[in-house]
Amino acid sequence: MLLKRAIELLTDSSVVCFIDALDECEEQQIREMIQFFEHIGELAVSAGISFRLCLSSRHYPHITIRKGLGLVLEGQEGHTQDIANYLESELKIGQSKIAQQIRSELQAKASGVFMWVALVVGILNKEHNRGRMHALWRRLQEIPGDLHKLFRDILTRDSHNKDELVLCIQWVLFAMQPLSPEQLYFAILSGVEPDAVSEWDHDEITEDVIKRFILDSSKGLAEITISKLRKVQFIHESVRDFLLKEDGLGNIWPNLRSNLQGQSHERLKHCCLIYMSIDVFSPLRIPENLPNATSQHAIDLRKSATGTFPFLEYAVQNVLHHADVAEGNGIAQETFVRSFSLDRWIKLDNLFERYEVRRHTDKISLLYVLGERNMSNLIKAHPSALSCLEVGEERYGPPLFAAMATGSKEAFIAFAEALHRGQVIGCRYYEMYSQYREDKNSPNHLGRDFKFLKRKDILSYLAEIGNEMIFALILESWKANIDSRGKNGWTPLL
Repeated sequence: MLLKRAIELLTDSSVVCFIDALDECEEQQIREMIQFFEHIGELAVSAGISFRLCLSSRHYPHITIRKGLGLVLEGQEGHTQDIANYLESELKIGQSKIAQQIRSELQAKASGVFMWVALVVGILNKEHNRGRMHALWRRLQEIPGDLHKLFRDILTRDSHNKDELVLCIQWVLFAMQPLSPEQLYFAILSGVEPDAVSEWDHDEITEDVIKRFILDSSKGLAEITISKLRKVQFIHESVRDFLLKEDGLGNIWPNLRSNLQGQSHERLKHCCLIYMSIDVFSPLRIPENLPNATSQHAIDLRKSATGTFPFLEYAVQNVLHHADVAEGNGIAQETFVRSFSLDRWIKLDNLFERYEVRRHTDKISLLYVLGERNMSNLIKAHPSALSCLEVGEERYGPPLFAAMATGSKEAFIAFAEALHRGQVIGCRYYEMYSQYREDKNSPNHLGRDFKFLKRKDILSYLAEIGNEMIFALILESWKANIDSRGKNGWTPLL
């Protein structure tokens, strides 16, 4: 509605909207978007406003636009010439007669698909650099003309560093957010050569070394973005489609097919654990008592940590996420939960925390962290989930309230499940719980500004926010006395 209002106010001005990669949206989202912009177009025409919209998409899904011009890029003369120009400048195999024949054959075989051309140019340049000019024609004939078949050929042609390739793909697919080149380098190294993981020596591991490592690890299917904050991504969304939607990953590596998500997140979890285990405190000279999170000293420490151990912040902040997703996909995490080095994690997490109030004490429980970070699957795997009512030294009090304060709905439900276990089917607590799961508007949010005061008890807080279900469950679990008075002399119902 904001965009609609802005366009209505254009008067004498004009605007052109460009929307790229329409095909990467869900089909229903695409149709709703087109319908919205058709409506905007009609309003603009009736008001005499100059409004133009340019959409780009692959051929699928096909979307009908009632009023507009369509342009198929592959059929344009300029597109064909662009491919010819690209081959002339990027296919570095000389200007001999056979070289020109290869360029002509490559262009004909491409069928106008620029991405196919770019990948094949890299393959042929590699053959040429190895002095195999005589093999170029044969290699071109072997390369599949279909883009997805070409992806498969690239990934399976040799078994060189296969483990590295799989891990690289898993990181690009399943990382919580796109990794920087330095992060990805050390993330992969943590999984394939853990003994080689140490602080980053910028003189030895240069940007060029990292760039070549990623190119080799991904077999050219991943690239580094050209931006101020560089990230690693697939060279095109069609690579992701091939690996996931077309089950390319499962077809190439059948051992991943049965549980790709679970196995992948389990492996990424192990990479994080390995990187977190290296000695970072000595090189960084981190004091026993950290300076205030907003102080310049703390800012300098975080900057030094990121420069020396590029993957550390991601590993600390996401190791639990990967474990949680793995558990949710059937990879048991009970051993991980029991053995997790919470003391070390707290120190590292506090190091990277930018707000003093969000740091944790050294007495925090893992259950509190899981509630605060909405790790519902790990809560279910925790052997003492009923401890969600224990009040510690953290600002939100018990783990249950940590989930409520941060709006962690799934974690809150996981705690509620722990409390309602053992209730008899048919009893009113069981029925209340069942209704609660269906009710998305049940009061369970305290807000991040909430601070637990020990002069009030848990039941008093729950009575205030009006969550009848959890109040009743706790009352039953504790066999609590609703007439008991807190330090302020109040009962839970007053």
